[in-house]
Amino acid sequence: MSTDAHDRVELTAVLWAAPEGGFSALNPETGTTSEGETQAEALRNLAEATALYLEEFPLSLGERPIITTFHIADVA
Repeated sequence: MSTDAHDRVELTAVLWAAPEGGFSALNPETGTTSEGETQAEALRNLAEATALYLEEFPLSLGERPIITTFHIADVA
């Protein structure tokens, strides 16, 4: 089955280096997570996990999440 560009949904991915090696990835719109040895693999795995999630739990598309940073006091 071919997917046209207009049939695709653009979602957000947050990636970070995993302490044990490789990368972890999160999709904040659905809460799905995945991992991979490289950033590209983590993103591919996240896309697959999110697609499977959306088959069961369709996403009502609204506003996109706001991704930002914040500061906290040093914790030891």
